[in-house]
Amino acid sequence: MSASALVCLAPGSEETEAVTTIDLLVRAGIKVTTASVASDGDLTITCSRGVRLLTDAPLVKVADGEFDVIILPGGLGGAQCFRDSPLLVETVRQFHLSGRIVAAICAAAGTVLVPHNLFPGANMTGFPGLKETIPTEQWKERRVVWDPRFNLLTSQGPGTAIDFALKIIDLLVSTEKAHEVAGQLVMAAGIYNYYQE
Repeated sequence: MSASALVCLAPGSEETEAVTTIDLLVRAGIKVTTASVASDGDLTITCSRGVRLLTDAPLVKVADGEFDVIILPGGLGGAQCFRDSPLLVETVRQFHLSGRIVAAICAAAGTVLVPHNLFPGANMTGFPGLKETIPTEQWKERRVVWDPRFNLLTSQGPGTAIDFALKIIDLLVSTEKAHEVAGQLVMAAGIYNYYQE
């Protein structure tokens, strides 16, 4: 059975992070479902730069699905919408409690995970301009941070979205598949550094 991912989107989500992640996962053969966390349930999401994305379903319809990873793109507006959605927060909590991967990029870690105390003690990163939203003892100054103790993956922003997606592929499929997808993208030397310490 192929791996599957749930990508959550809300008004104000960062489109580069969302689309890059979705695209790379699909290239790797991972089944992607996009879920709207919009308070009105609208399936069409207007992202942070005005790009409109059509989601597959409202989160309430798919939250209990058998996904291997839940992905939270950044974009401050979208992250705040996630933070304020009890269903989204509970869904992330259930992924964590069941040992599945939670992946958050840019504003999502400090805006969603930290205020709800979902990963106390986990190493994480996020958008450098929002560094103060993540406790100093948890912050790691890296493009991508994977903490296997908590099955938590975090990343910094639009420019690290490819590294972020490749690490998800590495975790869900294989390192070889991540390298294969990176090769398809004609990656510049030195960019493919989704490594962990």
